Amino acid sequence: MSMEKLSPYLAPQYENFPKGRTIGLVVLRTTQSETIFRTEGTGEPMSSETVAAGIEDQTTIPRLVMTKRKQVAPERRRGREFLRSYDLLYTAPKIDKLCSLNTNAPCEKCIDCFLYGFAAGGEGAQKSRVWTEDAFSILPSTELIGDRTINALYETGTMRDEQGNASTSLNTSEYIKPSVHFLDVLTLKDVTADELRYAVGNLLLTSRYGAVSSRVGRMENQILGVFGGMAELPSSLELVQGIYDKMQADPNTQLEHPLSTNSLIEATENIIADWTNKRGVSMQLSESELDEFLADIDHHWSPAEQESFLKRLNASYEEFRRVPEAKSGKNKQQSKKQNQ
Repeated sequence: MSMEKLSPYLAPQYENFPKGRTIGLVVLRTTQSETIFRTEGTGEPMSSETVAAGIEDQTTIPRLVMTKRKQVAPERRRGREFLRSYDLLYTAPKIDKLCSLNTNAPCEKCIDCFLYGFAAGGEGAQKSRVWTEDAFSILPSTELIGDRTINALYETGTMRDEQGNASTSLNTSEYIKPSVHFLDVLTLKDVTADELRYAVGNLLLTSRYGAVSSRVGRMENQILGVFGGMAELPSSLELVQGIYDKMQADPNTQLEHPLSTNSLIEATENIIADWTNKRGVSMQLSESELDEFLADIDHHWSPAEQESFLKRLNASYEEFRRVPEAKSGKNKQQSKKQNQ
């Protein structure tokens, strides 16, 4: 039923040209362990921006930032794991190897290329239809960052080798504390129902983000709202600022770390309930419809349905995978004369 309600804002099938159909998601991302978001190497500070605390409260504060690339890259890789397991990645002609990220040689044929886009190194280009933006923390970064001293012991269990030389592997690095909340707004443009299921499944199945993700970076993603319309939702920064104002005005809420998740969700739901009054935002799934929507996602990504779902989505692009035949020199000249 929830997918039927969203159908006016979904494409019936993949199309090359956009038609202004938009699905908007409000996502709460909560760190479950120490996490590292930075743009440079080891020892650099966490990514942050100084912005107004709220819409009404114009006091400036530094907020942690989970940049758009820190969000979408792990989610794309997660989806590609499943495509690889079912042989749904194609050979990139430029390097004669399977499609892979960061190689400047996309295959231009797989689900990931069609949905998340490609440009570098290919014969053409596909703009991503999954639009992300920076996610911001509710509280100031000064309350959410800790320091950790890192050392590397020798096999003797000490910081000195067999010759008595002290190890130089001693460093202090910043990290984001557990139970830090980031609010994010995700936009999907002209996607089909199965593409929506694929993108949301990637988001919900991804559990590690940021640097050193094999050790830290556990995160839980929750979808708090699903909207349909012909325009983007308000920005994630505007959402965070509105929530900050609302929680600050509530005498029962303490704006300090660790922030109550239930209070945050309640404040978020109150803010986004008015978004259908925004220009271009037509409808929002109700609480029961949101539960049905998530149940639909879980069903299609379940072990019993996963393969048939992904192969069905993969088959939906078949007619768009046809590569035009290369023209010979004579044909090129004839074509040129016809165009003159």
